[in-house]
Amino acid sequence: MSENQEKVSFEHKIQEAQKLLEKLVDPEITLSKSVEVYKSGLKELEAAQKLLDEAKLEFQELSQ
Repeated sequence: MSENQEKVSFEHKIQEAQKLLEKLVDPEITLSKSVEVYKSGLKELEAAQKLLDEAKLEFQELSQ
């Protein structure tokens, strides 16, 4: 995966998590839907964190 693709993927994951957060603050959301949205948000954030960790490791390797 190229650096540009990683950046786009990371930013996309964060944007998706933000969209899911907006759904959670909707007063019309049901409990079951909010649990579903919450789980999806966690998956997006975990994927973003993984991309960030990989980029950090690559940066550290290049810095040595």
